Amino acid sequence: MTNDSRPSLDMSTAAALLEPLTQLAAEAGAAILAVNRNSMTIDGKADGSPVTQADLAADHVISEGLAKLFPGIPTLSEERLHLAEPPYAGALFLIDPLDGTKEFVAGRQEFTVNIALIVDGTPLLGIVGAPALGLIWRGLVGQGAERVEIRPDLSIGKVTAIKARTIPDRDQPWVAAVSRSHGDLRSEAFIASRPGAVRQEFGSALKFCRVAEGQADIYPRLSPTCEWDVAAGHAVVVAAGGFVADSHGQPLHFGGRREDFIIPEFIAWGGRGAAA
Repeated sequence: MTNDSRPSLDMSTAAALLEPLTQLAAEAGAAILAVNRNSMTIDGKADGSPVTQADLAADHVISEGLAKLFPGIPTLSEERLHLAEPPYAGALFLIDPLDGTKEFVAGRQEFTVNIALIVDGTPLLGIVGAPALGLIWRGLVGQGAERVEIRPDLSIGKVTAIKARTIPDRDQPWVAAVSRSHGDLRSEAFIASRPGAVRQEFGSALKFCRVAEGQADIYPRLSPTCEWDVAAGHAVVVAAGGFVADSHGQPLHFGGRREDFIIPEFIAWGGRGAAA
């Protein structure tokens, strides 16, 4: 299949993908939790970041599942970059099988499974699963966002609609979601420019989820990161009524316009307000 023949999706088709992708994220999360952190193999990538048996186990579940469920839509996974064929047009699944590997290795619970559906360079649907927390956040842009409780048997429990809160005026306290493992000076300066801002540290894509459910006002990352770290959370935030852009307010693009799949910077905001 050439890039020019890759499919596009309408909203109704995308909506039909939400439930099977939620289940697939739950299954990938179970594969991660089945790995013994104390005895697992940990290797290093070329960029120095770790990759574990859990990353590969989740990637296997997702890749096999997508190939069976949606064979017409190409996939790009962090763990299978050697198969990438950028730039991608039409529809694309963008996957991070285990976001927050450092958190996972350290024994913390703040790691996620990220699955995004990209259409024409923009995240349309996002699934962010937190296996150790028994939760999945999901959103379809234009249709809303939800927090889903996952039972031990991987069935869906309580489903709660979520919405980003209106970001405060500059003279009101802000809650800023920040990375526990990847701080940078520009992001810190951005937060400091909002007097009284409260910093809350989270690992992985959970920072997007806290913005989407109204627990944080903003998540700035003004340093480079990868498309698969951002895409699913981007969709969830936007579906919840927030927005994600670069520091100049310009939209982000996904699908390999940049050969290295890098997002130079972004800011995830809650609902638009005076300060936006």
